[in-house]
Amino acid sequence: MAVRRRFRDRVRIGPVEVATYYDGRGRDMHTAACTAPACGFSADYRDRAAAELAARTHRCKA
Repeated sequence: MAVRRRFRDRVRIGPVEVATYYDGRGRDMHTAACTAPACGFSADYRDRAAAELAARTHRCKA
């Protein structure tokens, strides 16, 4: 069964989107996901600064 997440505070840094959501336990989590075709980069972080740093330093291999 797929998990439905409601993202908020979305910001785009280059091809990467950073967003905030609540995990299943009600904690704030932050995700960074590349929107370039065939890239496949995405990661979850507890800290917004870490997600934004990952977005700024990401280099697409696609």
